Amino acid sequence: MQAPPNRSRSIAGRVAIVTGAASGMGRATARLFGAEGARVAVTDLDFEACHDVARECGTGARPYALDVGDREAIVRVVEQIAEDFGGIDILVNNAGLSSFCPLDAGDAYEETWARALAVMLTAHQRMVRAALPHLRRSDAARIVNIASTEGLGATPGDTPYVAAKTGVTGLTRGLAVDLGPEGITCNCICPGPITTAMTEGVPDEHKTIFAKRRTALKRYGEPEEVAHMTLSLVLPAASYITGAVIPVDGGLMARNA
Repeated sequence: MQAPPNRSRSIAGRVAIVTGAASGMGRATARLFGAEGARVAVTDLDFEACHDVARECGTGARPYALDVGDREAIVRVVEQIAEDFGGIDILVNNAGLSSFCPLDAGDAYEETWARALAVMLTAHQRMVRAALPHLRRSDAARIVNIASTEGLGATPGDTPYVAAKTGVTGLTRGLAVDLGPEGITCNCICPGPITTAMTEGVPDEHKTIFAKRRTALKRYGEPEEVAHMTLSLVLPAASYITGAVIPVDGGLMARNA
């Protein structure tokens, strides 16, 4: 019987791009990747914060200012990263924003809708397409898109966000099918209630009530708990997982009531 191939559970030396890495889940992911020995391109609108995160990631990290809503900036920055690091192995599309807006808000709704889809859906495919020539040269190319449980269900008043995140789950499956023959995997994580800057405006007592009522674990999650799932999906050993949409939500989607 032929011995099974040796599939590494290390990302040491791998080049990873993380968008929206200045805070929250992006920061936690960049720091974890750095701790695991990856060479991390820390990208975000907040360039000063990127510097801080890059220092936290270790000597193999570099900061890059990037507005993922800007198509030309994506092409320019991805090419610069590939040149600086000598390639790209991992792409984590994490950048996002809050986009609660009622349907009858007039022009404000149109603006919110356009920005939500630009940053949280269109940017994902643009990042993938910009990185693809370099991912194709990797022997273990991995793409992880960060969506949300709002892509699996819906909260009132949140249609721009829900539409964008639902689109991410579909985009992930489409990319998995298109890129699978090349050995490039693409998976999607759907975080539930996580303690981040996006949820810091929610009073603690309301978070407690929601978590106890809706999640199996009766609490909000931490960004690091999402980051560890992301790490699992980008390992070279995760070579037969693609097109998966994985809730990291404390059991929120498992409950009927």
